[in-house]
Amino acid sequence: MNIHAPLLSVKNLHLSFAVPSVAGASEREVLRGVSFDVPAGGRVALVGESGSGKSVTALAVLRLLDPQLARLHRGEVMFNGQNVLDLSEAKMRAIRGREIGMIFQEPMSALNPLHSVGKQIAETLIVHEGMSKVTARVRAIELLERTGIREPQRQVDALPHQLSGGQRQRVMIAMALACRPRLLIADEPTTALDVTVQAQILELLADLQREMGLAVLMITHDLPLVRRFAEQVVVMRHGEVVESGAVGAVFAHPEHAYTRLLLDSAPVRDVVAAPSDNAPAVLTAKSVGCVRAGQDGGWFKRATPIVTLQNVDLNLRAGETLGVVGESGSGKTTLAHVLLRLTPGMGAVTIAGQDWQALETKELRKARRMAQIVFQDPFASLSPRMSIAAIVGEGLQVHEPELSAEARQARVVEALEEVGLNADMLWRYPHEFSGGQRQRIAIARALVLRPRLIVLDEPTSALDVSVQKQVLSLLQDLQRKHGLSYVLISHDLRVIRAMAHRVMVLREGQVVEQGETLALLQHPREDYTLSLVTAAGVQDEVA
Repeated sequence: MNIHAPLLSVKNLHLSFAVPSVAGASEREVLRGVSFDVPAGGRVALVGESGSGKSVTALAVLRLLDPQLARLHRGEVMFNGQNVLDLSEAKMRAIRGREIGMIFQEPMSALNPLHSVGKQIAETLIVHEGMSKVTARVRAIELLERTGIREPQRQVDALPHQLSGGQRQRVMIAMALACRPRLLIADEPTTALDVTVQAQILELLADLQREMGLAVLMITHDLPLVRRFAEQVVVMRHGEVVESGAVGAVFAHPEHAYTRLLLDSAPVRDVVAAPSDNAPAVLTAKSVGCVRAGQDGGWFKRATPIVTLQNVDLNLRAGETLGVVGESGSGKTTLAHVLLRLTPGMGAVTIAGQDWQALETKELRKARRMAQIVFQDPFASLSPRMSIAAIVGEGLQVHEPELSAEARQARVVEALEEVGLNADMLWRYPHEFSGGQRQRIAIARALVLRPRLIVLDEPTSALDVSVQKQVLSLLQDLQRKHGLSYVLISHDLRVIRAMAHRVMVLREGQVVEQGETLALLQHPREDYTLSLVTAAGVQDEVA
C-alpha cells in the first residue's frame, strides 16, 4: 500500500445552510473552498474554534447533513478513488460504519437511550459483518475491554445513562472501531476522558493504525493532543482553511495570526486570593455516599448494590474554588449530583446555611437559585424545543416572576454577552449551534440567577482553546466580583491549575488525597495522583 496516496481527498468544498427568516429563506455559507487530504495510514488533525466548520466538514464527508437544510455548491469528496457525493444512499450506508467509522462529539445524544451499549455495538457487527447475536456480543465485550472500560462483561448490558460521560465516549469509540474501518473520523474523541484514558485511547488508535493501516481524521480543540498524535494539521476559521502542514512545522513556526492565537491560548492562573480560614462556608458536606442497583437483578433476584461514592467530606468557603479530579467513573459527577440532590445519596449537605437533606420539595425549589450546575453534556441538558431566550430565561421566570418581559430579556442578553454570545442568538435553537456554543449557553443559564455556588461539571470540555481561556477568565472575573464559590469538575489538569484553590482527587468513589492546588500538582503524595499529573504533563509547568 502506498502510504502517501490520499485515502480521503476533500477538494474545494463549498456548502451553505438554509436560514429561515420573516422575509423568506436565505442561505448562510458555512464552508468556503475547504481542501485537504488524509493519506492512507495517516493522521490528520482538523482544528479551529467552535463554529469554524470542522464538524460540518466531517458530516459532509459522510453525507449526514440534512439535504433540506444543507446545499452543496461545488467541490468533491474523494474516498478510495470515488466521489462519495455522487453515490446512492444505499452505497453510502454500506460505506458508513464499515469503510468509514465516526466517533461523534456528544455520546449521550448519539447513543440510543433505550438499548444497552452492548446491543448498539453488536448492531454494527450484525449489519456489516453478518455476525450472529452471540458472536457479536462477545466481540462487543472485547471492544469495551480494549477501550478501557472496567468490568466489560457487566457494562455490556448497561444503558447509556448508567455510564459516566467518559465511559459513554469510550463506547462510541468501540462502536466506531467495531468493523475495523479504513478511515476513522474522530470528532473530539477524548473530550470527556481523563488524561490517563486519553493516553490509552491515543495508544489504542496508534496500535490499530499499525495493525490495519487505519487512517485517522481527528477533529479537536486540544492542541497538546494534536502535538502528540497527529502528523498533519489543518487549521480552520469561519469555514475556511487558513493554514495546513506538518504538525512540527506549523506549531514551531505558525504563519497565520489565527494559528498563533490558538497556540497562545493556554489557561492562565489568575485566581483570587484564597479566603481565610474564618471565611463563611458556602458548602459543607460530611460522609457523602451513593449506592445504586447493579444490572444483575431480575424477577426473582435482587440486584447487587454498587457503591459509587463513599465517605466524602468537603468544606467550600465563599469565593473559593475546589477542583475535583479523577478518572472517568471515579464518582466526580455522582458527587456533584448528590450534593445538589439531583441523585439520591447519603450524608449531610449544607449550602448557604441550609440543610439540603431536610428541605421539602417547595423549600428545595426556592433554595436552588443559590446553587446552580453546568452539566457535562450541553446538548443533552438543553431542551431542543426551546429557544435560547426561553432556556436561559426559564430560571428567572421561576425565581423572579416579578420581572417584566423586557427586564427578563435584558438579563438574558447580559448573561449571553458575558459568555461571548450576543442578542442575535436569542430566538435560535440548540441544534443551530456548535458544541462549544451550546456549552456557553449552559453556562449563561447558570449565571443568570446570580447564585452563590456553581457546580461546573467539565465546563470547558467542549470548548476550543481560545474560547476556553475566555470562559475561564470570565469565571475568574465573576468570582472576583461576586464572591462566587465553585466546585470545578474537570479531567483537564491545566484547567484545574488555572482555576482551583484546592484539589480533591477521587478514585472509585473515595478521596485519595486533597490539598492546595500548586503544591499537590508539584508534589503528589499518592501514586494514583502522580499518574494523573504525569499523563497531563503539568508537573513541570508548576515547578
